[in-house]
Amino acid sequence: MLEKHKQWHEKLSFSLMVYRTTVRTSTGATPYMLVYGTEVVIPVKVEIPSLRIIQEAKLDDEEWVKNHYEQLALIDGKIMNAVCHGQLYQNKMSTAFNKRVKPRQFTPGQLVLTKIFPHQNESKGKYFPNWQGPYMVHRVLTGGALILAKVDGKVWPKPINSYVVKR
Repeated sequence: MLEKHKQWHEKLSFSLMVYRTTVRTSTGATPYMLVYGTEVVIPVKVEIPSLRIIQEAKLDDEEWVKNHYEQLALIDGKIMNAVCHGQLYQNKMSTAFNKRVKPRQFTPGQLVLTKIFPHQNESKGKYFPNWQGPYMVHRVLTGGALILAKVDGKVWPKPINSYVVKR
């Protein structure tokens, strides 16, 4: 291997080989196996034969084609296993995330404050308040959106997300 950073392109093939043959947590399989339906044979194993290479070398053409056809038929099953594993992984991650989410319930008529973001005109610096208001919840929409109204009764035309509002 070369130690100079200017010759990175000579190390690229090794990095790609490692990336393509590493098992992914989200799918439970390697990218190579998902594409080709079989695990990769490392070039060293071709020169120093493994049991798999020796077995394929002793097969005649008909048997070799039949075995490869059966392997291709198994690819769909392996891909379905990877998809199911991916869905289970996503469900696991979403439940872990949702454990920390605290649902926020608002009712019409409730007084709230809204957050002032740095890009808004009301933002004046770090020594000024981060919240403005009070506002009154006019209507609660699905998905955590709120329609607010000023205390005098004037309704804001656009909804606001509930994560930028506090009681």
